[in-house]
Amino acid sequence: MSQQFFHSVRLNKEACAGCTACVKRCPTRAIRVRDGKARIIAEKCIDCGECIRVCPHHAKRAIYDPLSILEDHKYNVALPAPALYGQFRNLEDVDILLSGLLKLGFDDVFEVSKAAELVSAATRASIDRLEKPVISSACPAVTRLIRVRFPGLIDHVLPINAPVEIAGKMARAIAKEKTGLSDEEIGVIFITPCPAKVTAIRMPLGLDKSALTGAVAISEIFAPLAHEMGHLSESEQKNLAGSGRIGVGWATSGGEAAATLKENYLAADGIDNVIRVLEDLEDEKLGHLDFIELNACNGGCVGGVLTVENPYIARTRLKLLRRYLPVSLAHEDLIPKSEILDWNTPLSFAPVFTLDSDFKAAMAKLQRIDALTDRLPGLDCGSCGAPSCRDLAEDVVCGFAKPESCVYLMKDYIDRLNKQLHDPNVKKEDILPPDLWRLEENQEV
Repeated sequence: MSQQFFHSVRLNKEACAGCTACVKRCPTRAIRVRDGKARIIAEKCIDCGECIRVCPHHAKRAIYDPLSILEDHKYNVALPAPALYGQFRNLEDVDILLSGLLKLGFDDVFEVSKAAELVSAATRASIDRLEKPVISSACPAVTRLIRVRFPGLIDHVLPINAPVEIAGKMARAIAKEKTGLSDEEIGVIFITPCPAKVTAIRMPLGLDKSALTGAVAISEIFAPLAHEMGHLSESEQKNLAGSGRIGVGWATSGGEAAATLKENYLAADGIDNVIRVLEDLEDEKLGHLDFIELNACNGGCVGGVLTVENPYIARTRLKLLRRYLPVSLAHEDLIPKSEILDWNTPLSFAPVFTLDSDFKAAMAKLQRIDALTDRLPGLDCGSCGAPSCRDLAEDVVCGFAKPESCVYLMKDYIDRLNKQLHDPNVKKEDILPPDLWRLEENQEV
């Protein structure tokens, strides 16, 4: 893996069986199978976690911080994602969960759903001044997808920090004022539903540096938190909740869009649906919309691969929980200052699909890719370890694979050799083996 990239999604080569389930599902074509093992191309990966979801051998996993990260700091603040609330059966009072986090070892709690309401208020205040339709920037996997695959849509992305970053900045400021400790002594820990948010902490977009210290997976914290919640005494339960229906609603698809109070919006979830929406937007089919909310995970954040509950069950639980909450506890007059709210670095195109830095050389490679693609069967079966025939052609031209990786080419070659053995009119030199189909830079097609 390239040193300039951090990715939460990792491959366990020992568990990898070399199947192509992940290859076919990756939205940025970032996975290849070579020599019987999968390989993740760091430059293309957006940490959506789709490969974790579909791998039948559990060879993909997410890297996140263990709960022992609390021992690294004198004072720790938990930032629970609203998706966490939907993991627990019969949760009628958010304060029980938040108090459980304190009993688990955290010194304070700051709800990400509270920051989500502030983002909603800021979006409502600024949406009419932004280029329509405005695309949510809350899902880091989607933002990275736009950056590498749909650069023409970058100007539509909402230039506001995700709720977790705003929560982190506000929680850190409160902790410093309360304790007098330095930044290094304060841990701000996100309870995350997905690996993309782990990566966003290490390699943030729109920010020079994240305000968060680390991230613990919901799946990691679920069991010990459930235990503490079940053993809370009356004196241990604190009044900590500070968000309403709007903030908690961000956990499911459509929650953020509905909070804009605009009727002309679209909400899509699941990486395939997200790509279709972005393609339609790129084709100028959705210019009539005001706001587009996109979530890489099915159902929204409740469908993240680091959650423990079925996303549809979690969504139902959140719907019941929200009945007891006020609509919102954040208003326009509570919107934080721009240094907390807004990006401080612009979102830029990441040209990960560039064939060569030299334009002439890139065009020559493109011609060779086109020529080789025409010779391949066009089945996009994935047997070669690449997601499509064109991807194999690109890998061959760039020196990462060989044409004989295509089983259909090899079968055809063997059939023609067999025919040559039985037909004296067929000359052996006329049977071109696949390993000679690697088109060199100056070779004519």
